[in-house]
Amino acid sequence: MTNQRTSPLLWILLVSALPVTSSFQPALILEIAKILMENYCLPEKLFGMQEAIQQVITSGEILQISDKKTLASLLTAGVQGALSDPRLTVSYEANPVPVVPPVPQSLSKDQLRRLVRNSFKVDILENNTGYLRIDQIIDQETVAKAGSQMWDNVWNKVAQTSSLIFDLRYSTGGELSGVPVIISYFSEPEPPIHIDTIYDRPSNTTKELWTMSSIPGKRYGKKKDIIILTSRRTTGAAEAVAYTLKQLKRAIIVGERSAGGSVKVQKIRIAQSDFYITVPVARSINPITGQSWEVSGVSPTINVMAKEAVSKAKSLLTLRYAIPKVMQIISDIMRDTYAFSDRVSTLLQHLQSTDLLSVGSEKDLAVRLNQNLQTVSEDPRLIIRYMQDDDSGVEQDHEFYTIPDNTELLKGYVNRVFTVEVLPSNTGYLRFDELAETSAVPELENLMAQKIWEPLKDTDNLIIDLRYNTRGSSNSLTLILSYLRDCSQKRNFFTINDRIKNTTTEHKSLSKTTRPVYNSKHGVYVLTSYHTASTGEELAYLIQSLSCGTVVGEITSGNLMHSKTFEIQGTDIAITVPFINFIDNNGEYWLGGGVVPDAIVLAEEALDRVYEVMEFHKGLGTLIAGVGELLEQHYAIEEVAINVSQVLLTKWREGLYRPVVDFESLASQLTMDLQESSGDHRIHVFHCDVEPESPHDIPKMPSPEEFGYIAESLFKTEVLPGNIGYLRFDMMLDIEVVKGVGPQLLNSVWKKIVTTEALIIDMRYNTGGYSTAVPLFCTYFFEAEPPQHLYTIYDRTTNTLTKVMTFSHFRGQRYGSSKDLFILTSHMTGSAAELFARTMSDLNRATVIGEPTTGGSLSSGTYQIRDTVLYASIPNQIILSPTTGKVWSFLGVEPHVSTQVTKALSVAQVIIAARLKKREQEQ
Repeated sequence: MTNQRTSPLLWILLVSALPVTSSFQPALILEIAKILMENYCLPEKLFGMQEAIQQVITSGEILQISDKKTLASLLTAGVQGALSDPRLTVSYEANPVPVVPPVPQSLSKDQLRRLVRNSFKVDILENNTGYLRIDQIIDQETVAKAGSQMWDNVWNKVAQTSSLIFDLRYSTGGELSGVPVIISYFSEPEPPIHIDTIYDRPSNTTKELWTMSSIPGKRYGKKKDIIILTSRRTTGAAEAVAYTLKQLKRAIIVGERSAGGSVKVQKIRIAQSDFYITVPVARSINPITGQSWEVSGVSPTINVMAKEAVSKAKSLLTLRYAIPKVMQIISDIMRDTYAFSDRVSTLLQHLQSTDLLSVGSEKDLAVRLNQNLQTVSEDPRLIIRYMQDDDSGVEQDHEFYTIPDNTELLKGYVNRVFTVEVLPSNTGYLRFDELAETSAVPELENLMAQKIWEPLKDTDNLIIDLRYNTRGSSNSLTLILSYLRDCSQKRNFFTINDRIKNTTTEHKSLSKTTRPVYNSKHGVYVLTSYHTASTGEELAYLIQSLSCGTVVGEITSGNLMHSKTFEIQGTDIAITVPFINFIDNNGEYWLGGGVVPDAIVLAEEALDRVYEVMEFHKGLGTLIAGVGELLEQHYAIEEVAINVSQVLLTKWREGLYRPVVDFESLASQLTMDLQESSGDHRIHVFHCDVEPESPHDIPKMPSPEEFGYIAESLFKTEVLPGNIGYLRFDMMLDIEVVKGVGPQLLNSVWKKIVTTEALIIDMRYNTGGYSTAVPLFCTYFFEAEPPQHLYTIYDRTTNTLTKVMTFSHFRGQRYGSSKDLFILTSHMTGSAAELFARTMSDLNRATVIGEPTTGGSLSSGTYQIRDTVLYASIPNQIILSPTTGKVWSFLGVEPHVSTQVTKALSVAQVIIAARLKKREQEQ
């Protein structure tokens, strides 16, 4: 690393920290600066230091301080504050002890034996858990000399254990050269791992630390669990060990954040004074994080007090011993019971790859597994949870009972469960709070027909009250559904796949009903509440899915998940697995959750709301027919209009408009159906309480003052390098306005760019306006003769075809047809701006660059739907290509060169430069 210069802030802070009445020898400051420049391990923090010092010295602000210890404290505060490094300290020592660097000594065998005994402690705990305490990281050379003393008494003993508690809580010293030995012991021999980079400032050298390919003893390997214990006292090389193993995801750190020491610090005398400065002269750079443990320390994976770390480590290892068994049990349960059997293999692979290194408790384990399982399965029913913290109830098997094949019992059941009334406005009312199962289906169906369908057959509408329905059997749903749909042809209502029973059951309509069905000619309205559960939820869901009714009330309970909960033996973890797939008539899987009503109101207000919806539904057919009539009268393509009109009526007859409950939802549904069936996204229906203004009002002619504003705000011109013209305008003006301000436009806009070599027209932010001036604008880019056919407009309102040509007479100079023209577009470019871009593209006169345009309409009419607050916007014109005679697409202009909107201008410039260069080379 090279000497770099840093901010004057350091020295400004130094001086500003001193009392106003003090001064000191400038030489002291200069010597501190020199020491830092030559020794500080973060030279990039030093910038402009020498100039700042000189400025401070010559400013005359250096005042005397009588107390030297006070001076040292103030210098320390200034240096630490400026460099944000608490390791930098200045001290005053009147009787200094000479700083003598340690001289390596050759240790005898007895000394080596004592060193190993004092630095290492090994024990074997219960469950063959190893305990290794290291209070000093021994350098690599001493490790080699210790030989069998260390390996036989420490590492080889530890290697026989099943897991390890590695205690560094009391490790306060050592050498970094010993770190690779320890990391290698917990790694595989190949490939070698880059574990650290040490930069030494005084020598300006960098040294990389790697794992060792061979060590004297047996390795611990990389599969067995390691828990490292740390405390606030853990510092230096021990921090390097903990930090490295944590980043390699080889160990879990338990305890307190470590001290945040340094690789190497030196106490350096400041010249011949009695002042000293302590400076970190080397630093560590982890190759994985690019950061270090220095100053900030090593943060534990699991934070506990140091004195509790061993106990926590033991409990953590107990949990980790159990994890493989937990994973195996979960895997077996899912293989045997999960309804989507084809997904199990992928889910289990993902689950096995979950990073569980930071898991510190059963709760953590459950949360982590559940997060990963939910992410990959996207099935809200598949849940792993910690039972002690979970207040939600476990779904029980469907609570229902079977009625024996006994006529009296069946009669009693029907009379007790089903409530039938005829309410005002000839509205039928049916309430049942459960739905039992029986093998005597024909007899039960006959009794239900007499009790329910006979008295309700002549009502105009039917209310089915499920607000208190909390239990039942899915098998009996067909007894209700068969009377709510036209079942002249047998129809499948829903299918149940049961993974545990390994069965697939299709629930079809009854082959024959005792009484006539209620069918789709009547309105059916279902009341729900948050109590609605079990079979009640299923029925509400199917009413919507089959389009045979409108659901009004509250979102249902959402407890029906078709799932079974299994407790993991020996833990407080449980897994809930959906073993049933409920598949509706459209082939959609219902993944549980509450049924959302078409009209959401409080349960107690649901009955009143139903009458409002009924009233709205009375006129629904007329409104839908009215939309069709407007289309047939005004839409530009008559055959499409006729087809779409029929589609709307068919959908209404099939009940697909039953979910519509007000004008807002009707507008939304109509818009979706109109656009889908016509393929034209420009058609839409909207709700408006007041009559909307016409978008085609005759424009007002601007005054001279207003034109100045128009020219400045709408038009931007520039001549780019290479004599390339640039024109941006964000609105298409009406032809009469253009003619009225023509001279001003020519002088302020056109004359600046007409003589350029190529022109870029930026329409990325032009959302449209008036199309009347498009032919005039196009005229400038073609020759006078012959007149150019631009496009043809068919207007359905007048039933006329208008062939649009370039103008023969106009003001100003033509740009001509030979110079390159580029048009920039975006998803905002629409209406008349889009017409111009498409015209020039269709005639091969311009290269379009950017994003596809919006596909807006050239002209649309707004028409009121019957006498309501709904209005339909219907395109009444189509554009025919001058080259093919075909209708231009509604989908917008596809650029010749697709690119991000922010890059379109630079792309155009690159293309122009390449073309101009090529022409120069050809000349």
